[in-house]
Amino acid sequence: MVDTASSAAGNRDKGRALDLKDILRKARLRLLRMHFESGVGHIGGNLSCLDILLTLHHRVMGDDDQFVLSKGHAAGALYVTLWSLGRLTEEQLLTFHKDHTKLAGHPIPQGIPDIPFAIGSLGHGLGLAAGLALGRKLRGQPGRVFCLLSDGEWNEGSNWESLTFIAHRCLREVTLLVDLNGLQGFGSTVQVANLGSLANKLREFGVEVREVDGHDTDAIEQALKKPPTDRPLALVARTIKGHGVSFMENKMEWHYLPMTAEQYQMAVEEASRL
Repeated sequence: MVDTASSAAGNRDKGRALDLKDILRKARLRLLRMHFESGVGHIGGNLSCLDILLTLHHRVMGDDDQFVLSKGHAAGALYVTLWSLGRLTEEQLLTFHKDHTKLAGHPIPQGIPDIPFAIGSLGHGLGLAAGLALGRKLRGQPGRVFCLLSDGEWNEGSNWESLTFIAHRCLREVTLLVDLNGLQGFGSTVQVANLGSLANKLREFGVEVREVDGHDTDAIEQALKKPPTDRPLALVARTIKGHGVSFMENKMEWHYLPMTAEQYQMAVEEASRL
C-alpha cells in the first residue's frame, strides 16, 4: 500500500529542489551577464557566495529577518538574489555600476529596503549586524540578522571585536555566514595572513560553529534551520572562488579581472549546464 502522505511530501521536496536549482541557474547567468556588460571584476568572489545568498533568501529568511553584506565586493551576487525575489527589477540591474545608479560596485543605501548600510571597506558589516541584533534583543523584536563575511576580511581586527561583543552579550539574534573560499586580493588566505582553522578560532570565542559545503544548498538550509543552541551561530561554508566556471575556479586573478567576450561566452556555456 502506498503511503500517499509520504509520497506527497517527497514530491514537494523534489519540487523545491528543482525550483531552487532553476533559480540558481538563472541567477548565475544573470550575474555573469551583469558583470560582463558593465566591465566589472570581482566575479570570482560573487560566484563563491551565490549559492549561500540564494539559499538564505529563498529557503531560510522570513519577513522579520534582516541581511547585512559585509563582503561588499559581492554586491552583484546580492543584487541578482534580490532580483530573483522580485525586489529589484531587470531595469535596475541594467544600471549596475553606472553613473548615478543605486546598484554600485559596493552596496550603498539609496532607497532599497534590503540594503540598510553602505559597505565598502571590509570588516565593518559584522559590527553593524551586531548593532541591529542588539536592538532587536532590547526591544523584544522577533527575527534574526544574518551577516555574510569573506574569510579574508578576518584579517580585520574589527571583526574580532564584534565577535567578542556578540559572544559576550549572547546575541543569538545574529548569525554569521563565512564564505571560506581560501583566496583574497593578494593571494591565498594562508599566504597573506594564516589564521589556521577559522572555524576553531570562532569556537574559541564562544559561538556555535556549523561547517558545510557552501555549494550544497540542502546542507546550508538544514544547518541554518536546525534548532538553535544557547549561543550565537556561525556557519562556515567551504566554497570555491569562481564556482561553476572552470577557468575561474580557485584562481586569484578572478578577484579582479573583467571578462572578455570570449571568456563570457565560455562562462555562460558552463553555467548553463549546472
